[in-house]
Amino acid sequence: QVQLVESGGGLVQPGGSLRLSCAASGRIFQLSAMGWYRQAPGQDRELVASITSGGSPNYANAVKGRFTASMDNSKTVYLQMNSLKPEDTAVYYCNVVLRRLGLSYNYWGQGTQVTVSS
Repeated sequence: QVQLVESGGGLVQPGGSLRLSCAASGRIFQLSAMGWYRQAPGQDRELVASITSGGSPNYANAVKGRFTASMDNSKTVYLQMNSLKPEDTAVYYCNVVLRRLGLSYNYWGQGTQVTVSS
């Protein structure tokens, strides 16, 4: 089993910053990528940012230049969110992709609420 523990969500004013973190533990066999998705009320879950085990990031157009994803050797992924906008309000989910014998396995965190409001 793989466990993901998220932290760092909360309420912030427009233009503010938050940093999310997600620590992975358990049976981490071959880590392929870690990242963040978000889901606003009434909308589908969407990719925010991901980073491969080799350190290559990928960002949604809506957050490019404002959000930065990073990962450390302890299998913790971070999402630094700057210049936050009300439309960034959503539940943010950590995602881990593991690979074994040619197959990919996705694991999800419990989600953390980010609210951007004045």
